[in-house]
Amino acid sequence: MTIRVLLADDQALLRATFRILIDSCEDMEVVGEATDGNEAVELAHALRPDVVLMDIRMPGSDGLGATTAICADPDLSGTRVLILTTFETDEYVARALRAGASGFLGKDVTADVLLDGIRTVSAGESLLSPLATRSLITRFLAAPTPADRLATPEHLATLTARERQVMALAAEGKSNDEIAESLFVSPLTVRTHVHRAMTKLGARDRAQLVVIAYQSGLVQAPPPAS
Repeated sequence: MTIRVLLADDQALLRATFRILIDSCEDMEVVGEATDGNEAVELAHALRPDVVLMDIRMPGSDGLGATTAICADPDLSGTRVLILTTFETDEYVARALRAGASGFLGKDVTADVLLDGIRTVSAGESLLSPLATRSLITRFLAAPTPADRLATPEHLATLTARERQVMALAAEGKSNDEIAESLFVSPLTVRTHVHRAMTKLGARDRAQLVVIAYQSGLVQAPPPAS
């Protein structure tokens, strides 16, 4: 199945570069281009892409607002947002993930990493660059404001012990294969536990499951490096 990608970036040269790169792959195609957040939301409704490759800083409505609008819309539940930006700050990472983004990469990534990232989020997995992963477990997610909180410790009571265990390992950045190896189960079993936890907690995808793991206290954020 071909992965349908919508580009959202105000720089025409970058959009052209991304289009050439993505269209060169047999398993994906660019179906539209947006120059700001409002246009990204409009085109997402019109085109129903599998993945929106979203810049954060754009004139007018930015990528964070567009991500929030897309991810909160039930009609776009099948659309995933992959943030691609030069601004990998703690606050941007936290806001993007709270908004529902499935992935976050810096614009300095290689072409192969970008293409693999599109495939990853299209498959329903989360994707975080190393810098974004470190930022994710800062105080922005460990101690969110009430309006930003996705779950409380009480919500974890709906999970089985194994689901909590798998969720915690996922929050530590382990892949399904790594979790399966550590628990002596199959990757398919791990995937089943992850999806059951997502369903019970109302998580849109694996990225939000990671957010919930830290917000609920299932996993503790390490102290800041001195």
